[in-house]
Amino acid sequence: MTANTSAIVKKVNPNAPTVETVLGVTHYTDHLFKFTITRPQSFRFRSGEFIMIGLPKEDGKPLLRAYSVASPNWDDTLEFYSIKVADGPLTSRLQKIREGDTVLLGRKPVGTLVLDALTPARRLYMFSTGTGFAPFASLLRDPDVYEAYDEVIVTHTCREVAELQYSQETVAAFLNDPDIGEIGRGKLRLYNSCTREDYPQQGRISDLIRSHKLFDDLGVPPLNPDTDRAMICGSIAMTQELKSIMEEFGLKEGANSEPADFVIERAFVG
Repeated sequence: MTANTSAIVKKVNPNAPTVETVLGVTHYTDHLFKFTITRPQSFRFRSGEFIMIGLPKEDGKPLLRAYSVASPNWDDTLEFYSIKVADGPLTSRLQKIREGDTVLLGRKPVGTLVLDALTPARRLYMFSTGTGFAPFASLLRDPDVYEAYDEVIVTHTCREVAELQYSQETVAAFLNDPDIGEIGRGKLRLYNSCTREDYPQQGRISDLIRSHKLFDDLGVPPLNPDTDRAMICGSIAMTQELKSIMEEFGLKEGANSEPADFVIERAFVG
């Protein structure tokens, strides 16, 4: 090794993002798409965590944003679910990626939407709006979830019916999977609702909880800190409103360092 080569090696940042290959892209609407990338052999994460994803800028520096990992932690690939923002610094470019392209992947996954942040109970709710369903796409396919809870209820609220397709196909594919679907059958339920189009369950999830329609539709009792735990992921307004609702029902917010009754995610994509 020459002196010059040695100097170059020393400059390599061990925390720098890895470069991964796009394996597939699916566009659901003009505003939503998912993409799958290669997974480094050394990459480990807990279901529900997020990681930095991005592309290099014109000056060569990385442009990164937080994305929840939507694939289960046992999968060989990494899946992400994203909005499309026409003038978004990252998503305006990311939405144009194709199979064979490359993206940047951070090295340190983090997040509060993990089983470790909740204390034991009988029933787990996962409340989501829009792309907030992504971390739950990971969690609902994790066998540990079904060992910890007797019942798992995932809610996904969107403005339009077409925007519910990702959650519906993810749950259906999991439950129908001949190898792993059995662990979720009889335990997992998906509750979809729409706010701007006609749908059997119509309205904001906060209103459906407060009116008790959610519980009536599911045939379960209202939230109870003795039996229920919750995870919340969506817009800032949604998470703050549901945080208040959880507290009205007597649930206490938890964290990795202090597990409790519910947790919320604060990472957003732009």
